[in-house]
Amino acid sequence: MIDKPIYVTSPLLPSIDDFTSSLKEIWNSKILTNNGCFHKKLEKELAAYLKVPYISLFTNGTLPLITALQAMRITGEVITTPFSFVATTHSLWWNGIKPVFVDIDPETCNLDPNKIEAAITPKTTAIMPVHVYGKPCDTKRIQEIADKYGLKVIYDAAHAFGVEVNGESILKAGDMSTLSFHATKVFNTLEGGALIVRDEQTKNRIDYLKNFGFASETEVVAPGINSKMDEVRAAFGLLNLKIVDNAIAARQQIAIKYREKLRGVPGLSFFEDMPNVRHNYSYFPIFIDEEVYGMTRDELYFKMKEQNIWGRRYFYPLISTFSTYRGLESAKPENLPIATQMANKVICLPIHHALTENDIERILKLIA
Repeated sequence: MIDKPIYVTSPLLPSIDDFTSSLKEIWNSKILTNNGCFHKKLEKELAAYLKVPYISLFTNGTLPLITALQAMRITGEVITTPFSFVATTHSLWWNGIKPVFVDIDPETCNLDPNKIEAAITPKTTAIMPVHVYGKPCDTKRIQEIADKYGLKVIYDAAHAFGVEVNGESILKAGDMSTLSFHATKVFNTLEGGALIVRDEQTKNRIDYLKNFGFASETEVVAPGINSKMDEVRAAFGLLNLKIVDNAIAARQQIAIKYREKLRGVPGLSFFEDMPNVRHNYSYFPIFIDEEVYGMTRDELYFKMKEQNIWGRRYFYPLISTFSTYRGLESAKPENLPIATQMANKVICLPIHHALTENDIERILKLIA
């Protein structure tokens, strides 16, 4: 008999009774979208929770990236990472921007600041780093480089909900940051996302762009799109915001148990918590040295699947290997040795608030 499946994540769900109560309010109001009361309340409460000045909600996590590039009028070339989900680079391509891939730091899997300057050309207009696994990028170094060359910085912070460095939100770094509220994320609104900006004027421009460009009932100020979050998802998010801290605390305990049991296993490595960082434990990646561990990453991955344990190889294959991008000079594997190496070693273990002690034991028994 096959044991029940253990998935890499599980969606955070509010009480069905509480959600039904919110739905009744929406039904009675007959306002389903277009900046209703739940939408306004979620923006306000998220801004307070995340310690950011302004936030604009979106219907998914990709459209904030696309819109940020539009709002800042980014063109030409943008330096970014190959070690991410494809939405990062796709957002550039959709805006007619050439992605320039730069290798990553093996200690974090984030964009390596030491490799950025060599990739800058007269066509470079911005840097788009990713806080991979929710681990903060070296934002100070990246900003110094951006300031030196007059570049904008847009952070893909899809993994970094609630992450702080020295008590300050990582979302304040750069010119803008984007979030994903997909069902697989630490905090979700079923599908959803957000864009973090610094000032009210930019917030207003973003709000115009995500609503067809309307500034008023009769005035369209830009060729916008429709990427608003509806009231149902906003209501769902408000309820999840009340329980997300408990979910993060549960994830932290799982990370502690993994580290206790996996520390010292030959050929297996993982990341430690970074000092002075409030982590959200969105992922728990392990890296397999096949010569020492005794099997390849893929052999372990498929062994796990045979036992109904569904890890994920985030992020394999690299974005730079996909057909759209592999012809770029910066996409050549010899230009991305660390990213290639890490992509070939990684498995993200299941980690979420609903994981049981028995689940954890099953996973560790198979791996350790």
